[in-house]
Amino acid sequence: MTKNTVGDTTTVDNYGWSSPEGPHSCDYITPEIIDIVRRLRVQSIVDIGAGNGRLCTHLKALCDRVVGVEVDARGVEIARRQNPELQFYNLGVQGDPETVLVEQEKFEAAISTEVVEHLFAPHLLPQFAGSLLADDGVLIITTPYHGYLKNLALSLLNKWDDHHTALWHGGHIKFWSKKTLTSLLNDNGFDVIEFSGVGRVPLLWKSMVLVARKRRARGV
Repeated sequence: MTKNTVGDTTTVDNYGWSSPEGPHSCDYITPEIIDIVRRLRVQSIVDIGAGNGRLCTHLKALCDRVVGVEVDARGVEIARRQNPELQFYNLGVQGDPETVLVEQEKFEAAISTEVVEHLFAPHLLPQFAGSLLADDGVLIITTPYHGYLKNLALSLLNKWDDHHTALWHGGHIKFWSKKTLTSLLNDNGFDVIEFSGVGRVPLLWKSMVLVARKRRARGV
């Protein structure tokens, strides 16, 4: 594992991508993302934390412009091989968003699936997304769900060691509830407009999905 210190954050740039297969979370997250994208009728999307490009493969059938951003160079290599017609940037949320916007218009939507729980400085994600989004653009963000009943179930079943993934280099270091993730987005220029849970039964969801709209600057 390689670590680099950048400003006030430590980044991990090797998440172990080795194949074009999607992680198991794709089975329950991707259908929800596709439904939201279809309903919002957005035609330009940037996937922040695109991994091996699996989600972009689905999105390109729905949108005119799909771009991926991924800090793991091996993931980018796989994504480019699987989707040679799409653009992928080897870049993390601590990087310069202008790298993505050179000769490009801003995006109608940004997507980030199962990324924010890995970040030492999670505020960088909505800030990075906001820089890439047009006025009134939307951010669709997913992360493992945490609420009272799920946390209680994990405790009663003695599953916290497994759930914390403490031995996974680059694994989960932040554990979000609807309240805390909403606060993160509100504090960084977004207003949450939708919430849903996916995977498993209600209140024991595997992940949650928040849709947030970029807040217009005052006076605009």
